[in-house]
Amino acid sequence: MKIEHASYAPGEVIVPVGSSPNRSCMMLRGLSARSHPLVGRPEDRVITALHVPGDFVDLHAFLMAKLDHSIIAVGPTEVEFVNHEELTEISQNFPHLTRLLWMTTVIDSAIHRQWLVAAASLRSSAHLAHFLCEIYTRLNAVGVASEHQFHLPLLQRELADILGYSPIHVNRAVRDLRDRGLIRWLGADITITDWKGLALLARFDPAYLDLERTQR
Repeated sequence: MKIEHASYAPGEVIVPVGSSPNRSCMMLRGLSARSHPLVGRPEDRVITALHVPGDFVDLHAFLMAKLDHSIIAVGPTEVEFVNHEELTEISQNFPHLTRLLWMTTVIDSAIHRQWLVAAASLRSSAHLAHFLCEIYTRLNAVGVASEHQFHLPLLQRELADILGYSPIHVNRAVRDLRDRGLIRWLGADITITDWKGLALLARFDPAYLDLERTQR
């Protein structure tokens, strides 16, 4: 299989918006974000997904003519690029692997829908709580977080771009979760000190992440 390994610095573009890539990338280490520029306001953006190790971050580029977003590194990041010729061979000759690739895009869509639900139904502190519950659960599932502790190298502006708030509102939400005794947040290191309380505030149900091991 034709695979290329690459490393990226924080904020560096992994896949640019408007490109027509002939390969798709999988996260190995670190985090990456799906970033959408706003029409007429190129200095502003919205982040619509955060990817963890094991995610095929732009598998849909295999079928799309052009990408409507960029993939950017969040903290130091390592990825592997898989040539689309290889994905074509998999889709033609390996139906089980094809179903698994399809499953990754289905879960990606489920996460995106849940972000929309959280944004529409939760106030700022609960919305942030839901985000933290999800990211910890996803990182824990791939073995890079444990004991309710994880590393999240997001800048304050990036967190605001994810939640749809101003940095000031994000600051207030972080302070509220701290004051409730639900989290400790020092730099990029987060400890969830009361998981049940945080999940209750967030109304967090991980079913949409489809983490159960079942026959596909």
